[in-house]
Order: sequence, then structure tokens, then C-alpha cells
Amino acid sequence: MKELDITVPATEQGAYKITIGTKLLHGLLDSIQSDLGTYKPFIVTDQNLVLAGHLDTLLGDRDLPRYVIDPPGEISKTIQTTVAIIEAMEKAYLGRDSLVIALGGGTVGDIAGFAAAVFKRGIPVIQVPTTSLAQADSSVGGKTGVDSSLSKNAFGAFWHPRAVCIDVDTLKTLNERDYRAGLVESIKHGLIADEDYFTFLEDNLAAILERQPEVLIRIAEKNCQIKRHVVQIDPQEKNMRRILNYGHTIGHAVESASHYELLHGESVAIGIMGACLIEFDMGICDASRLSRVKTILTELGMPTCIPRTITVDVLMDLIKRDKKAVDKWPKFVLTKGLGQVQQEDGQWAVNVEQRVVEKVLQALY
Repeated sequence: MKELDITVPATEQGAYKITIGTKLLHGLLDSIQSDLGTYKPFIVTDQNLVLAGHLDTLLGDRDLPRYVIDPPGEISKTIQTTVAIIEAMEKAYLGRDSLVIALGGGTVGDIAGFAAAVFKRGIPVIQVPTTSLAQADSSVGGKTGVDSSLSKNAFGAFWHPRAVCIDVDTLKTLNERDYRAGLVESIKHGLIADEDYFTFLEDNLAAILERQPEVLIRIAEKNCQIKRHVVQIDPQEKNMRRILNYGHTIGHAVESASHYELLHGESVAIGIMGACLIEFDMGICDASRLSRVKTILTELGMPTCIPRTITVDVLMDLIKRDKKAVDKWPKFVLTKGLGQVQQEDGQWAVNVEQRVVEKVLQALY
């Protein structure tokens, strides 16, 4: 079992622990009872986790109040689901002495974390990520939120968890498409922060796709170390934390334009290729690096082109609505080498002209 501590300056939560290992779900409630016995737990999960048996594994012989998101996935990541969770907590007579346990993937974690942030002006949440995406990225760092009818994460709050528990055994039941798509966030971490880690992913992709536990633990630990470093420096995304959005500006637009038929990781893979092409256009990415990135994404089975059903005009409109946009246009995170993010005037996201982005989008078909 691996443990990491994250210090979050100037926040109510202050610090929290990440635990990584196997067979952690069985004893999690006992551990919570030991550490946080005065809190009354409320579980937020989804129907996939129920069918996979993970909710039963967590509960054991206990009967705790819960909300099961159905249908699972981005389609339910709405303010209406948040309201339903909060009203379910109220019906269970829960108050500020309650604790949300988010058992599921990134969507569950985002919704449950947001519900915890706004219920009675804020209660603790424990993130228990069960997907390759959530274990790599979304469970750590305190970003929570739900989508509007126009864009992703239009409603949200920074609400750091009380703890994170990563049980890599939960990945055994994840379907192949979701598993592979979630690994894109691990690739992103190598691209922005650690060339050796990117090379490790290249060299060990077969073992990763076989879901070998020791490799999954190493990946989870490395991802959390990278996120910990960034989040401790910039917990509320004022500057450096923007590097975690590498590939996401175009990726989020593609995801929304596909009406979520493309998974988050699949969309970010396209977004990463877009970022690489912007870098190539600017002369800060050579053909060799472009080829390595495209190769690992292709070997992972990820799309690297925009579906022809999505137009450039739609994508440009969505990019202008990006939650990080200022005056209808966001800055972009770019890399100047493997593990090296481009900076301008001390800023980790840089200006890219709209004509360049439009040109790159056209090249991605």
C-alpha cells in the first residue's frame, strides 16, 4: 500500500491523504469510522458500480443512506442531479455532521464533490475513484462541478476531499473502452511533467493494458505525485495548475460537440493532438515528438482526428465559451518538449491566435 499527503494552503481542508493499493474497499468504512466517527456517511455512486458489485463490497453488512446516479455518465452530470442528491440527504435527516463518500468514476466524483461543497454550505467528501480516469486525475485536486446545457463544468467549486482512497482492484470490472480512454490523463501527465514517466508508459503499455496490479499501483502513485506537486503550489488554478488542462481546451469542445458520444479521454486525445499541432505550427515541437505522441495514442486505441460530423464553426464557438476564456477566448497550455510546459511572462498558459487554432482544427479531420 502507498500513501501520499497533500498540503493545500489557504483552504478549509488544509491537507489530506491519498491511499493507493489493492483490496482497500473492504475495510474502508471501518477506517472512516475510526478516523471520522462523528460524521454520518452518505454514499453517492452510480448504477455501473452497483452492477459491478463495488457498492456491496464497500457496504459489507451495513445499510447506509445513498444516492445511485442512473443513467451513469456525463448525461447525468447536471444541476438537477445535484439537487436530487441534496434532497435525498435532507430526506435522510442529514446535516452538517454528514460526510459524502463518492464511489465511482470522474462523473460521480465531480457531482458528489459539488453536492458536498454546497450542501449546508459545505461538508466533507471522501473520493473513492474506481476508473482509470478518476484514479489518474479527477479524484485529486478538489475540482468539482456539473455541466450546463451549453458547456462542461459551468457550475463548480474547488472543494478538496478529506481523503482519497484508490483501490486499483476496481479497474478489473471497468469496460475496455472506458479503461483505455482514462489512461489518456496519465499520458498527459508525462507530457507536461515527466519525460521518464512518458517513456515508462510507452515501454509498458502491454502490461498496463493487461491491468497488472503492480503496474497500476505505480501509475496511480506517479499520477498522484505529479498532481500533488501542482496542486500544492496552485490549489485554485491561478497559474501553474493550468498545465493540467493540456489538451483539454480543444478536447472539451470536441466532447461537448459530440454530445458526449465521445468519452472524455477520447476527446482529450484529440485535444492533445491539437495542442501538438499548435506547437508544431509555432516551431516548439518537432516531427519526432509529434510522432511519439500520435503513436502511443493510436496504440491505446484513441481517436486522433475530429469526427466529420462536427464542424470547425461549432468547435470555435465552444472554445470561446470555455470556462477559462477571458473576452471570449482562452489561453492554451503548450509544451516545448516532453515534460516541459511552455511559459510566457511567468504564465503557464499562453496566447494562441484564433486563426492558428482554426487552422489546426481543419488539419485534425
